[in-house]
Amino acid sequence: MPLEPGLAASFDHTVGPGDTAIAFGSGDVPVLATPRVLALVERATFGAVAAELTDDLTTVGVRVELDHLLPSAVGALVHIEAVLEQVDGRRLTYGVRVTQAARTVAAGTVVRIIVTRERFLRVVGS
Repeated sequence: MPLEPGLAASFDHTVGPGDTAIAFGSGDVPVLATPRVLALVERATFGAVAAELTDDLTTVGVRVELDHLLPSAVGALVHIEAVLEQVDGRRLTYGVRVTQAARTVAAGTVVRIIVTRERFLRVVGS
């Protein structure tokens, strides 16, 4: 089955001490770290299409454009969402957004490529 734009995934995440800029070494304030924001949106992009792929296929991230606009303190509940916006062969482009209490914390675009898992792992191993 070919992938179609509109596939989406979303989930909520409570910011914990391990999610902070201090924990990631990307800053010295106890707020949601940008590298953690990236990991959360990547999780959503992967989840948006994972169930639609055959067992031999997966997706890997190749490009990210992300604006981290507002801080989120430890204990804050953030909502992460990804929507598949464009399919160009194996190239999948997603719109991503992180919100907290209806305010945009982060937004951007993530591009992933569909790969054959076994072939990809052979390349990594060489």
